[in-house]
Amino acid sequence: MTGATGFLGRHVIVALAARGCRLRLLARREPLDLGLDLSVVPDIVLGSLEDHAALRRLVRGADVVLHLAGAIKAADDAGYLRVNRDGTKALLDAVVDVAAGAHFIQISSLAARHPELSGYAASKRAGEEAVQARLAGERYSIIRPPAIYGPGDRETMIFFQLASRRLVPVPGKPTARIALIHVEDAARLLVSRVIGTATGRVHAIADQRPEGYAWREILGAAAAAVGNASPQYFSLPTGLVKAIGSGAGAIAKIVGKNGMVSAGKVRELLHEDWAVHGEELLLAADAEPRHGLGEGFASTAVWYRNAGWLPPASV
Repeated sequence: MTGATGFLGRHVIVALAARGCRLRLLARREPLDLGLDLSVVPDIVLGSLEDHAALRRLVRGADVVLHLAGAIKAADDAGYLRVNRDGTKALLDAVVDVAAGAHFIQISSLAARHPELSGYAASKRAGEEAVQARLAGERYSIIRPPAIYGPGDRETMIFFQLASRRLVPVPGKPTARIALIHVEDAARLLVSRVIGTATGRVHAIADQRPEGYAWREILGAAAAAVGNASPQYFSLPTGLVKAIGSGAGAIAKIVGKNGMVSAGKVRELLHEDWAVHGEELLLAADAEPRHGLGEGFASTAVWYRNAGWLPPASV
């Protein structure tokens, strides 16, 4: 498994350990403190996606190779490709060399459906294409999650921060639909693939509403979760959102830091169809989503407050 220390990876490790799976994880350094109480102690292979010897040690003799590692922010398009495409190719080389019978599971992104939108989206599609080109037949499964939220996630915390204000900005058009999934449900669905068989297909996952939510629904659920009883919503002009994205991206380049906000990310944000359609949806009888948006956001907000990431609720 790669990407074990990430937000999704930590939850997947817990779910796999609970099923008694023997785990071997790629990590850059030891000791690897996951902060998890695991019934199965994982083996650790030190290295990175650029370390070909480490990748061979990682996958040798594996039944399943679960590839979660990826870049969600980078200085430029080449930075995304270096991790999301080239890192995947390196891992595939190792699998072909020393684990030819393994089921390769690539965790991509729903953004890969529209590679024209951003460097990130294009790199995730390129990673998928690398898997499809290298592994013949049904030796792989590709999973495209939508936006994943839940305890420990810093990226979707912006929903809760915005919804805490009296005036809540709403990006995008009212017709836009965004699929979501709670991290525990995402982890359970991925485990269903690990213990299942390869499909040779691209799948997507989502919560109980694969058709997605409007922005007002998402921000309304976040407002309720943080105790904002009377938010006032206003629409952000598309031009302003695009200008913010372009300006933030330019500043990030100047200061030499990789920011989450960029022109490409704004194009993703404003895209109207992030629903999961029926032919894409991955279903598993033993891993049906348990978290609806309201309950999922409420429990996530509690975790943020307990962790000190959000201020305490006002009395």
